[in-house]
Amino acid sequence: MSEIVIGGVSVLAGQTKKIELPMPPLYTDTHMSIPVYVQRGRKPGPSLFVSAAIHGDELNGIEIVSRLIKSRSIKSLRGTLIAVPMVNVYGVLNQSRYLPDRRDLNRSFPGNKKGSLAGRIANIFLNEIVSICDYGIDLHTGAIHRSNLPQIRANLDDPVTLNLAKAFGLPVLLNADIRDGSLRQASLNLGTKVLLYEAGQALRYDEFSIRAGLKGIINVMREVGMLNKTKAKGHSIEQFIARQSGWVRASESGFVSHLAKLGDHVAKGDQLAIISDPYGVVLATITSPTEGVVIGKQNIPLAQEGEAMYHIAYFKAPDSVAENLELLQDNMVLGDINVTNEL
Repeated sequence: MSEIVIGGVSVLAGQTKKIELPMPPLYTDTHMSIPVYVQRGRKPGPSLFVSAAIHGDELNGIEIVSRLIKSRSIKSLRGTLIAVPMVNVYGVLNQSRYLPDRRDLNRSFPGNKKGSLAGRIANIFLNEIVSICDYGIDLHTGAIHRSNLPQIRANLDDPVTLNLAKAFGLPVLLNADIRDGSLRQASLNLGTKVLLYEAGQALRYDEFSIRAGLKGIINVMREVGMLNKTKAKGHSIEQFIARQSGWVRASESGFVSHLAKLGDHVAKGDQLAIISDPYGVVLATITSPTEGVVIGKQNIPLAQEGEAMYHIAYFKAPDSVAENLELLQDNMVLGDINVTNEL
C-alpha cells in the first residue's frame, strides 16, 4: 500500500514515524495516548504489528519492542513494521494487569467505540493497527507471582500460523484454544495471523526471555520476507508441539518448598513441591499427574488449597523438549542472540 493512516497521521513508504494514538480521557480530564512506532520500507512487503503490555504489568515486551526498533537488523526493512510498546498504558502506570474500569483488555475485543473504557481501547487498537496488518506478534508474560517458560501459543492447525510459529525458533509450541474476547480471536476474524509469545513474569525483566523474544520476532520477519534471511548460528533448535496442557493445583493450604523448575522434564509421580504448615509439618506432596515439561509455575512460597502451582505441557517426547531448551540456553551463551550486535 502506498499510504497508511494511523490516528490521522499518514505514513508513506520509506518513512518512520512515532504516533500518539489518542485514547479516551480519564474522569480527571487527563488525556492519554498509545505510543505507536511505524517503520515502512521503501520496497513493498508484508505488514506486521508487534504489541506489548496489553496486560499493564507484563513488562518484558516493552523492552523487547525497545530493542527491536533500535536493532540494526530492521534497517533494510521491506513492508511495514508497527511496534506498540504499551497498549494498556493505564495498566503500566498503575503496575496493574487491568484497566481503570477493572476489565481485562485481552477479554474485551473486538470492543465498541461506544462501549466501556476497555471496549473503546480494544476497538481503537483493532481498527487502527490490527486491521491493516497481515501478521501480528503479541508479547506476554506470566501473571503476578508466576513465571512462564519462553513459548509460542497459536492456532497451530492453521498451516500459515504453524510456519510462523516454527520460524520463531523456540522448542515449545502450544496449540492454544482461542479465548472469547481475546486479541487473537478478533485478529483471526480480520484475517490477521497472530502469534502469542509467553515468557517471564509480571513486573520483572527477564534477560533470557527478552533476548529469545527479540530474536524470534526477527526470525519471523525474515520468514515472511520483511528482512533478508541469514545463515543460522549456534545449535539447531527442534520444535515440539503440545496439544494439551494442564495446571497442577495445591491439595492443601500452606508454605511451599518448590522442587521443580521451569523447563524440567517430569515423569508421572515426580515430586513438584512440598506443602507444610507454619510449624514445618508436611501437609502434602505435590506430584506430577503425567509425564511432561514444566512451562509455567507459581513463584511465591505460599499456596491456598486449589491454587494453580505448575503448568505442565504434554509432549510425545518430553525428554527431547528439555534437551532442546538447554540448546536454546546454550545459544544465548554462545552469542546467537547478542544484543550489542543487534543495535
